[in-house]
Amino acid sequence: MNLTNMMKQAQKLQEQITRIQEELADKTVEATAAGGMVTVVANGKQEILSISVSPEVAKTEDLSMLEDLITAAVNEALRSSKALLQEELSKITGGVRIPGITM
Repeated sequence: MNLTNMMKQAQKLQEQITRIQEELADKTVEATAAGGMVTVVANGKQEILSISVSPEVAKTEDLSMLEDLITAAVNEALRSSKALLQEELSKITGGVRIPGITM
């Protein structure tokens, strides 16, 4: 394979990766804590879109517990979002890690 072909393939791969990353902005994952008392929605770009707290948890005087529940749900949503990204990127890379590409 010559250098020109390799460069064309690399450019095509980069275009596919960019397209997937753009599409992931529209895909969401949801994570919950405490049996759904805290729900977090994130997109495939690891952006938190919303956090919902049930009224009964919001009324608690144990602020530390509420913070822990939110943290747990956010972390799970981000893990799910990263897994979604990895799944989508592995479709075009065949599971091969490419330097500079977050997977």
